[in-house]
Amino acid sequence: MAAAGSALQVHAVRFGPGQELLAGLQAFVEERRLRAPFIITCVGSVTRATLRLANATATNTNEVLHLSGRFEIVSLVGTLNRTAHLHISLSDPDGRTVGGHVLGDLEVFTTAEVVVGEAADLQFSREMDQRTGFPELVVLTRSEGEESA
Repeated sequence: MAAAGSALQVHAVRFGPGQELLAGLQAFVEERRLRAPFIITCVGSVTRATLRLANATATNTNEVLHLSGRFEIVSLVGTLNRTAHLHISLSDPDGRTVGGHVLGDLEVFTTAEVVVGEAADLQFSREMDQRTGFPELVVLTRSEGEESA
């Protein structure tokens, strides 16, 4: 297990109707050159979402759910390096909840108010993990990240 501590910087951003949330968050991270960003909290709603379900594997990644309608964002968590790793929970108009790994198509309905944290002394990247078959989080100190760049 790799672990490290860091000072925290906090950023806030709001996305409006019709904006795609994942692409917007990735652009926000790039514009601000955040190196170890993560979601602190998010509230809002979407009209579309594409999620990979929990039973997907590296060899069977097609367990995908395409949602269309009005959904409240109940939870959004994860890291936002260049290859973001986000999970979302959404509730439909009847309160039923569904969640999964965000693949995209998170079209904002009314708003998405997001608070993003950055571990100021760290840098996140992803490397292929042969055990899981997926690119997994690598946590470096900023000095380690600058040395490997």
